[in-house]
Order: sequence, then structure tokens, then C-alpha cells
Amino acid sequence: MVYDLGVRLRELRESKNLSQTQVAKRLSLTRSSVSGYENNIAVPSIDVLSKMALLYGVTTDYILGIDNRKVIVLDGLTEREASVVQDMVNILIIEFKNRK
Repeated sequence: MVYDLGVRLRELRESKNLSQTQVAKRLSLTRSSVSGYENNIAVPSIDVLSKMALLYGVTTDYILGIDNRKVIVLDGLTEREASVVQDMVNILIIEFKNRK
């Protein structure tokens, strides 16, 4: 499959139930800029790419198609809450490995 930046950006936006106008407002862009990125007419700057990664909760590598792993953003959680999430992930990893 050929990687398509615009498709990935659209999928990320839609997964967050955001309109192009809402994304544009949150990133201080125009709606036509967001549309241009999603339609592969324009390429976001590094600054915009970084802001998109934060907005969508993914890495810039994920947006660029370099890495297809999704991430869990722990921002806003207490240290204890983040630790619980990490423990849950570790338990699931062990569980899935044992099923193979």
C-alpha cells in the first residue's frame, strides 16, 4: 500500500470527530490550509506537523507514515494514574503473548 499523508490526516481528524474548521481554529490555520493538507495539495510545515501530532495524540512519525504504531498520551494524568495505565498495558502485552 502506498502511503498517503492526506488520507492519514483526514482519518486522524475524523477519528477525533473534528471538522476542518475546528482543526484550523485549534491550530491557528485557515480551513483551506487543512483541506490542502488532506488533499495533498500542500504539505504542513514542521511546526504545523508538531501541532497536529499533539492535537491528534500521535507522533509526527505516525503522521508521516514512518511509524505505524499508535501511542497513548498520558499528559494531564497524575503520576499514579500514568503508572496504572502503564501497568494495564503491560498486563495486556503479557496476556496477548500468552495467547499465541
